[in-house]
Amino acid sequence: MTNPTAAALIERSNRLGADPKNTNYAGGNTSAKGTETDPVTGQPVELMWVKGSGGDLGTLKEQGLAVLRLDRMRALVDVYPGLEREDEMVAAFDYCLHGKGGAAPSIDTAMHGLVDAAHVDHLHPDSGIAIATAADGEALTTKIFGDKVVWVPWRRPGFQLGLDIAAIKAKNPQAIGTILGGHGITAWGDTSEEAEANSLWIIDTAAAYIEANGKADPFGGVRAGFEALPEAERRERAAALAGTIRGIASTDKPMVGHFTDSDVVLDFLASDRAPELAALGTSCPDHFLRTKVKPLILDLPVTASADEQIARLHELHSEYRADYQAYYDAHATSESPAIRGADPLIVLVPGIGMFSYGANKQTARVAGEFYVNAINVMRGAEALSTYSPISDAEKFDIEYWALEEAKLQRMPKPKSHQGRIAFVTGAASGIGKAIATRLAAEGACVVIADLDLEKAKAAAAELGNTDVAIGVAANVADADAIQAALNDAVLAFGGVDLVVNNAGLSLSKPLLETTEKDWDLQHDVMAKGSFLVSKAAARVLIDQKLGGDIIYISSKNSVFAGPNNIAYSATKADQAHQVRLLAVELGEFGIRVNGINPDGVVRGSGIFASGWGANRAATYGVAEEDLGQFYANRTILKREVVPENVADAVYVLTGPELSRTTGLHIPVDSGVAAAFLR
Repeated sequence: MTNPTAAALIERSNRLGADPKNTNYAGGNTSAKGTETDPVTGQPVELMWVKGSGGDLGTLKEQGLAVLRLDRMRALVDVYPGLEREDEMVAAFDYCLHGKGGAAPSIDTAMHGLVDAAHVDHLHPDSGIAIATAADGEALTTKIFGDKVVWVPWRRPGFQLGLDIAAIKAKNPQAIGTILGGHGITAWGDTSEEAEANSLWIIDTAAAYIEANGKADPFGGVRAGFEALPEAERRERAAALAGTIRGIASTDKPMVGHFTDSDVVLDFLASDRAPELAALGTSCPDHFLRTKVKPLILDLPVTASADEQIARLHELHSEYRADYQAYYDAHATSESPAIRGADPLIVLVPGIGMFSYGANKQTARVAGEFYVNAINVMRGAEALSTYSPISDAEKFDIEYWALEEAKLQRMPKPKSHQGRIAFVTGAASGIGKAIATRLAAEGACVVIADLDLEKAKAAAAELGNTDVAIGVAANVADADAIQAALNDAVLAFGGVDLVVNNAGLSLSKPLLETTEKDWDLQHDVMAKGSFLVSKAAARVLIDQKLGGDIIYISSKNSVFAGPNNIAYSATKADQAHQVRLLAVELGEFGIRVNGINPDGVVRGSGIFASGWGANRAATYGVAEEDLGQFYANRTILKREVVPENVADAVYVLTGPELSRTTGLHIPVDSGVAAAFLR
């Protein structure tokens, strides 16, 4: 059973974390002190429950709390070796854990344990960080809050910062909290309700003061030619640039992307002072650990063509990499971790919006959210004073902190398809849905493209939230519809790496009963449709310069002459040869093109359910319900082929094991001798 004190802490944390004005995603931490009966001695023991490392306040649950004994926590003061060795104290926290301890204690644990208050909140509100990053933040703190809130000069999070805040609390009994220079706020209270109220009072008071006393135009006027484009034009240009920008961000390692064109971003990019302020970088450690110390910002007006923008982005990328290398070289020591990559994680394009990147979609999205936080912070600081973030040296000490490196090393090994973006046609049911499901399970972001938008959205929702999968409408026989679907894909995830041409249908008829309409319909969907999808996707794949995969779900009928099947088999043969042709043409770009030839997949198949199954059963003289077993009985292995078997083949073909394979067709037919490839 959850301790009542811990339960109240979780409720408070969830309320604070649910409102972005209070703190950013996964930012800040909260704590509560109370007692429990020690199961060994049977005596009461003082404990502290505190949000553990890497958790998020808005979604915090009991397992996300670290539980420590306060007597042991306070005893660490007597063995603290000093500022030069304070990182050693993080390992010491493990010896303060109570019972199984819960989550791993974070670097901020000392801030909570050493402050003499029953309840403590440490948060990263935009309004609070605006004061914390103002050049005269200390004077503003006194002016805004009087003696209720005390200024704490910037210090890297750690044991010493905990001692500093504890001393301030002891020296200022009237105070309810602090502004942490360059960082955020900390507040406390005797009860959970009081701590929460004090946190909100600091946040709201800072926001109200900025609103009432700040300059109306802290970013200056509007730069002529840098205003936001109309929405439709803006998003079309963003999609056209997305592949190039993702390639830039993925030079050192592949990244997933996120696009934001909110008014906050567009207004900032249209302002006179955007280039100057962006160059100063972010300040709060939570921000720049996700966004890098500063963004790459395009310096061309919206009247520039896409080709001009792309050329300039490549030039700016070379400059960015050189600048980041210089930053690393200037501050690294012999003990610093190796450089982690010199590519930007935030790319700002005036008139268009912001592209943010991370190892997965959630990380990319959150990076964008953090840069919006940074814009808000800059606005608030400039409204009252001058934005003055911590120095590059201090940023480097955080970014390449040994404790941050250890956290990165503890992260689980990525799955085989993590960071890859899959676009699967006809994926709302049957084989396509099985493929999408398998790829998502292996870590890919998945775009479920289907003629039926509602079914596509429903299938995507089954795989997870929009950080995992989205559903888009796609009539593969319509070039404009395909382009629109791919635009949605690249704006959702940054680009595309893996395309599966799966959409299909079939009409089982002999030659004399096959109409021209029957022929055109099947060729439009499968032969023409695969061609159009591959053509549109290839543009993105080539722009990214990351290689990629195109998979055709063909059929054993592409090589097997079955009865009453002229239109379907002919179009499958067309698809099969597209594989060979595109493998040759796209190979120079590192794009692999392969095909899969299933036999009749009856179970879960939309094609078979729509009448094809009944026609094929009649052709072979068997009951429709026995068709799957009929197909199995005529194979060498005597085993039915199901959608998941095809999905397995896609997984293998697009995984790391067959990285040197292209132009291949893999039979997934349980062995049909007449369809053996020759």
